[in-house]
Amino acid sequence: MSALIVNPRSGGGKATRFDLIAQCAQRGIEAIVLNPGDDLAELANTAIRDGADVIGMAGGDGSQATVAAIAAEHDVPFVCVPAGTRNHFAFDLGIDRNDVVAALDLFDGGTERRIDLGRVNGRVFVNNVAMGVYGAVVESPEYRDHKMRTVVEMLPQLIGPRAERFDLRFEGRNGTIYDNAPLILVSNNPYTFDPRPQSPTRGTLDDGVLGIIALAGPPPHGLQEWTSATFRVDSAAAVAAGIDGESVAVSPPLLFETDPRALRVRVPAGRP
Repeated sequence: MSALIVNPRSGGGKATRFDLIAQCAQRGIEAIVLNPGDDLAELANTAIRDGADVIGMAGGDGSQATVAAIAAEHDVPFVCVPAGTRNHFAFDLGIDRNDVVAALDLFDGGTERRIDLGRVNGRVFVNNVAMGVYGAVVESPEYRDHKMRTVVEMLPQLIGPRAERFDLRFEGRNGTIYDNAPLILVSNNPYTFDPRPQSPTRGTLDDGVLGIIALAGPPPHGLQEWTSATFRVDSAAAVAAGIDGESVAVSPPLLFETDPRALRVRVPAGRP
C-alpha cells in the first residue's frame, strides 16, 4: 500500500489546485489529509503501522522533513511531492517543482536512492538550519506571508551598526573559537554554485557530511565555508533558528550531525 499525506493549505493551496486527492485515487495511493491540529508525525506512523510500504508528503520542506524522519525510522521509501512554496528539497532531488502531479508517479515508477539526513539535537532537517540574521527573520510573524519584504525591512536593524550581537559561539574552520556570528548556515550536504539554469543547489545528498557557512567577520574574509560530520553551537539562551524554513527556538547547545544514507527516497529515473 502507498500513502501520501496531503497538506491542503501548503503552497497557497497547491494540493487543491492540482486536485491531488483525486489524482491519488486514480493511482491507488491512499491520500491522508493533514487537518489543523493533527500530529503530522503520528499520521505518518499510523499509516506505516497500517501497512503503507511507501509513504510520501505533499507540502513544504518542514513537513517533508517530519515525514522523512518517520520513513527513515521504519526504513520505508519516501516520496517528496512538491506542494509547498519553495520546494528546495524536491529541486535537489531532481523533481520538477512545476509538475506536482508528476511526482505521484514516483510511488511506482521512481528510482530508489539512499540519501543523508541532517539532525540538530535529534530533530531531522532535509535542507538546512539557519541561525543569526536569517533565524531572526524567520521568527518574524510577517515572514511566512511576505518573505522578501520582511527580509528587506529587518536587515538594517539586524546587521547595521547598532545591531544586537548574536550570541552564537562555535569553532571555525581552522579551529579558531568565535563568540558571535551574524549568520551561521548548516546544511545537509554542502551547497555548491552551478551557473547552469535549473541545476540542483546541492550536487549530492549522500556524501555523509554537513555543509557549514559562517560569517564570523566582515565579508569577504570573514566568510568561512567547510564540511564536517558534526558541528556545535553554544549560546546563553535558546537560539532562534530557521529549520527547513520553519521558525524553531532550539535549546543550547545545538549539536549537529549527519545521518548518512538514512533515508530511502524515490527520485526520477536518471537522477545521479
